Amino acid sequence: MFRVSGSRTRAGMESDPLLASVEKSWCADPDFSSQERLQNPCSYSSTSGAGVLLQGEARSEVPNGVADEDLYVNQAVVFIEDAIQYRSIDHRVDRNSLQLYRWYYSDLCQWILNVTICVNLALAFVESPSSLTLTSDVRYRKAAWEPPCGLTESIEFITFLLFIADLSVKSYLIGWNEFMKNKWLLCYIVTLSVSIADWTVSLCFMCREGVRIRRLLRPFFLLQNSSLMKKTLKCIKRTLPEMGSVMLLLALHLCLFTMFGMLLFAHAKDSKVDVEWLRYFRNLPDSLTSLLVLLTTANNPDVMIPAYSFNRAYSLFFIIFTVIGSLILMNLLTAIIYNQFRGYLMKSVQTSLIRRRLGIRAAFEVLAFYREVISPTRDQAACVDCETFLKVLQKVKLEAYCKMAIIEEVKSCARGAISAERFQKLFDELDKDPIRQHPPQPMYQSRFLQILQVIGSHRYFDYLGNVVALANLLSICIVLMVDAEKPGSDRDDFSLGAINCFFILYYVLEMALKVFSLGIKNYVSYPSNIFDGVLTIILLVLEIATFAIYKFPHPGWKPDMQGLLSLWEMVRLVNMFIVFRFLRIIPNMKVMALVAGTLLDLVKNLRAFAGILVVVYYVFAIIGINLFKGVIPNPRNASSNFSLSANETLPCGSFEQLEYWPNNFDDFAAALVTLWDVMVVNNWQVFLDAYSRYSSPWSKLYFVAWWLVSSVIWVNLFVALILENFIHKWDRSYRHSAAMTPSQEVEYHMTVQLMFREDLEEPTDEELLDRLHHHPHLHLSR
Repeated sequence: MFRVSGSRTRAGMESDPLLASVEKSWCADPDFSSQERLQNPCSYSSTSGAGVLLQGEARSEVPNGVADEDLYVNQAVVFIEDAIQYRSIDHRVDRNSLQLYRWYYSDLCQWILNVTICVNLALAFVESPSSLTLTSDVRYRKAAWEPPCGLTESIEFITFLLFIADLSVKSYLIGWNEFMKNKWLLCYIVTLSVSIADWTVSLCFMCREGVRIRRLLRPFFLLQNSSLMKKTLKCIKRTLPEMGSVMLLLALHLCLFTMFGMLLFAHAKDSKVDVEWLRYFRNLPDSLTSLLVLLTTANNPDVMIPAYSFNRAYSLFFIIFTVIGSLILMNLLTAIIYNQFRGYLMKSVQTSLIRRRLGIRAAFEVLAFYREVISPTRDQAACVDCETFLKVLQKVKLEAYCKMAIIEEVKSCARGAISAERFQKLFDELDKDPIRQHPPQPMYQSRFLQILQVIGSHRYFDYLGNVVALANLLSICIVLMVDAEKPGSDRDDFSLGAINCFFILYYVLEMALKVFSLGIKNYVSYPSNIFDGVLTIILLVLEIATFAIYKFPHPGWKPDMQGLLSLWEMVRLVNMFIVFRFLRIIPNMKVMALVAGTLLDLVKNLRAFAGILVVVYYVFAIIGINLFKGVIPNPRNASSNFSLSANETLPCGSFEQLEYWPNNFDDFAAALVTLWDVMVVNNWQVFLDAYSRYSSPWSKLYFVAWWLVSSVIWVNLFVALILENFIHKWDRSYRHSAAMTPSQEVEYHMTVQLMFREDLEEPTDEELLDRLHHHPHLHLSR
């Protein structure tokens, strides 16, 4: 039987207990018969003739054999919601804990927690050194507003209180014993303790301490709140050993060619040959840096030109290095990252599938017992009443289309009962793509109106609209090319104004005809129509405002500025929206629609990978501020280390000549942009050179570490996931295209779990029951 215990716990909600081996004894009662179950009104039946016993509060609330329907229903609701969200079911299931659990995972509570994390992370933009300046350029930046001591600290303390509440709720729901075994929650309490201690030190020093340790710890709050992010981090950690072999080979390749380069371009008497040595191979650090940058092709062909100018045979050295390093080893690293990370991530997704099946099975066991208590039968196989299940389903937080599909399936069940196998299959609707049925079109009696309706709803009318939008775009390009060199005083806005007036009038008529043909409900059921209609209304409003302020367009149309925007600015704003409206062609081109859909899925469903990047950016930015704050001098300051005589010229391609002064680590926002510029690796050798001159040659280690983490590891992971997402969506689109009718539209809900769904193994019924045996609160006795 299952027995809900209030004292014994096993695994935390945030842990991953389903793949770990469980060494725990469980109660075996072979003499527990059906007659005893009838005498004990608090036992749950299972398909094996077992049951669940709810101790404590539930026992006292089940007098005279009357089952507590609300408790059983709420338990089933929570188990199903855990299954939907791929959460672990290893938590307390008594009445008060269930209420607390549902409140904790409510939209409001999770929204408050997410806002708290965002506010805690955003404090870095405001606290010293503040990013509240118009520019980060050291030449033009004015003194930033610094918050008074205690302002950001008060906000931070409020976030700490909410984190403490979050930790307390999690600890209570999983139990103290399992809290002590959960590494993430233990790190949570250590991080909070260190942060509060560091916050206290800040107040003691009146906010003038040099280093704030808690700033480095803030990203942990983001990590611990996302189970998928923790799984991603775990997969990355497991992928590192496989990447290490290629990284070692890459390091060996770099070192060998560095030695060859230093021997090949050694210091010589001939000044022509010495140019290569002087610029790139003067010593070991410079040689390593030059070839490391060449590995990213950022300094190609600059690094080769001095030697190549002297002898064309020298180009072979750089070509061979680039072919082996950039084209072979780096792409091999991408392949290894894709293959290994995909395998580990699939294992993690397999765990999520087991969690879903386990949660659904636990809900079935609860409801099956309730059915046996209220109406004992002699059936060997346990079942769930359809009426009771529908009550549960009404309380479950679920997408409306899934809920309606499950209800239709339940109504078709024979004898009003659902078996365990059928109960699992009901929730397969969660993995199906919803088919959107559009409302019917209005019916018109007039022959003329029917002809207009056919024209407005025909696909060729959409094609005509796309051609008109393309013509509008081309006309704007032509006018801009003609007027590109004209100053504002000589520009005649009549051409653009007349063109805009004509095309906007067409867009309004097109929208009106579509609304007339399809009906307002059918029209707004298409996302492309909503996009098109909103932009058309915005263009119409802007055009009416332009006419109201500057009258109708006419030759020599150059009125003086009135209101907030000049005529030219109003026309440019209209043209920007027209260019943006041209994106309406995407749904009509299948390949382009798939690419756009893949990008949207990455934004919506791969937040865990973006979250990992945010964590890495945050940590490296804080470290960069502590290392390089104030290192880049103001060139206009006579007391700075940077000085230039009147006859002296800046070296071509240097930090000073390229005017990279805004790229610094003087505040958090500037640090983020600087790290982005280095991650792109375009001209990143400029940053290596500048910071090694202004701070220390050891600063190169910081930028190389950032390049490895961001460009080599994370970007390759992101590329691998884009490929996986696009291939999966491409295959699904072609499978569905043959089965869909023109009036049906498949709305793809891509998730990481669905990406690997076809490669996952379904757990057997015995495996699920065995895992339920080891549940910390449900003890299965046989």
